[in-house]
Amino acid sequence: MSSNNQSPVNHNQNQLAHEEASREAWQMYRKYHKDHSGRVKEVSEQENKAPAGNAFPMFQATEKTGVIFATARAKEHGFNDPEDPTWANMGQGAPETGPILGAPSRKYEMHIPDHEIEYAPTSGIPELREKVAEYYNHLYRQDKQSKYTAANVCIVPGGRAGITRIMAIMGNTTVGYFNPDYTAYEQALGLFQRITPSVFLHRDVNDALMPPDEFEFETVGRGLGAVMLSNPANPTGQSLEGDDLREYVRVARENQVALIMDEFYSHYYYDGEGVDPADGGADDDTNWPKTVSSAAHVNDVNEDPVLIINGLTKNWRCPGFRVCWIVAPAPVVSMLNNAGSYLDGGANGPMQRMALPLMDLDFIRRDTWALQRHFRTKRDYLLKNLARLGIKVKWEPTATFYIWGDLSGLPPPLNDSIVFLEECAKHKIICVPGVFFDINPRGVRQVKKSNCLANVRFSYGPSMRNLEVGIQNMEKMIRKWMLHTISLSTYVFVRKELTGHSDEEEEEKKEEDGLESERGVMMESKVLLPIIKEGAADSLNAAIEDAISVVPSKREDDDSDKAGEAEDTKQGMRRKLKEMVRHHKTKGEKLSVEEKKRRRRVITFKDPSHEFNYSCI
Repeated sequence: MSSNNQSPVNHNQNQLAHEEASREAWQMYRKYHKDHSGRVKEVSEQENKAPAGNAFPMFQATEKTGVIFATARAKEHGFNDPEDPTWANMGQGAPETGPILGAPSRKYEMHIPDHEIEYAPTSGIPELREKVAEYYNHLYRQDKQSKYTAANVCIVPGGRAGITRIMAIMGNTTVGYFNPDYTAYEQALGLFQRITPSVFLHRDVNDALMPPDEFEFETVGRGLGAVMLSNPANPTGQSLEGDDLREYVRVARENQVALIMDEFYSHYYYDGEGVDPADGGADDDTNWPKTVSSAAHVNDVNEDPVLIINGLTKNWRCPGFRVCWIVAPAPVVSMLNNAGSYLDGGANGPMQRMALPLMDLDFIRRDTWALQRHFRTKRDYLLKNLARLGIKVKWEPTATFYIWGDLSGLPPPLNDSIVFLEECAKHKIICVPGVFFDINPRGVRQVKKSNCLANVRFSYGPSMRNLEVGIQNMEKMIRKWMLHTISLSTYVFVRKELTGHSDEEEEEKKEEDGLESERGVMMESKVLLPIIKEGAADSLNAAIEDAISVVPSKREDDDSDKAGEAEDTKQGMRRKLKEMVRHHKTKGEKLSVEEKKRRRRVITFKDPSHEFNYSCI
């Protein structure tokens, strides 16, 4: 966004950044709409290539993961400050980090001796590794003869770093994965050419989890060398536990298949049978809140091929520490240590020291009780209000801090998760489209249409304030679209900005008068330009008529003057669009690609009371 005192250099840089963001958004839309049969044509080869003048052809462009993409779209609509009270970040994959009611206090002060500024061991400091082993033995292995030790623990600088280390030590093998699942698995499973990704197919698509007998059939039948999954599941909030989890571990043990369990949300359970100390339950080591780990079903810690990834990021609400761990057989930990020496160099030494008090067992017990109490309240609030807004939830989450929403009941085009995000960003809401969880490493699956196109992941990780603001803004957005729905092909990722009307009460008054001020719909040059080039007059006229069909029409309580104004607006839009067509036919060939993009980026229409800017995203 430019200002009067902005230098030309900064203005040009901002313009280039905006154009790159627009191109990225369009390409993301096209990626998940290959089956679209409307008038939206394939983008030209020029639009799919790197920007003109790319000085780094030796590098390969990489896509953003879901949360990063959603945040980038929000920034295009003004999101800059995470603490801005007018924004609701319901997309973040991290919990709130401040104090919560009933949780034990935390002390984040430390003195760092000179010798601790040196590199920490690649597998982590011994004291923390021992604390992690004690945690698993106390919670899950008190009745087991085989116990974890520090030799079974590798400290890593974050969960994704841990996953990367695991992928780096995999041999030539096939790794199974589920859909939907954590978005970063797509990159992790596609990074190393020795790995062949293979998705599990649910016989019953209505099942959030795969039954153990089906898991065994597919694992053995495919000859898998490893399976990776999140448990509890991100994004559905469902949990594999009890006998089912025991069977998964058995299948891994008996078939020598590495079971890679991402257990980052193992403290976020809301269906435990224990009595919360706040409700009169015992406040001592005899009364632990429900947590789940595959560690409970491992027979021999050094023989069963089970790898557990966890850390301070989610369960301890310390994402900025970047201190996590992998628990595995000792020989595997040795290989992970070697991989870390050339991949990431190990976790931050001083932060590992600061983590030690957080691993005290009594602290963990009390903190987890408070965490479950606090996040259950937010989950219930969000479930209730999403249902009220018409967003269905097929699987009520029993764990994590995510809700897998179903948009199919919303008016089009809001029932498309990519469009839903774009409209949410205009209304100061961030969420993650479901398509990002339909992971497809290296594009190994031929997918005509994603099964997750109508889903969105909502996070109740942020504070309750975020959720309240998000529901309030979302309700306004849905109400406006319910008044006037349009086809997805007409929307085609186009943004309408109303200039000069920032007063909220004034805009609400105009909405009551039938002049919705933020109806983010209209045509876009990508709809018309392919038709222009083909010279099909009938197709062009049809595209123009569909594009202007979204102008408010006369309602029963409208007077004739307002109806006339709407018709005048349509006539003006027809003229403008046809002028644009003539411009591209007569002068387009004389312009550079950059100038063509600049000239067609904004088309302005006027009616008696408003000025509308219809622009590409």
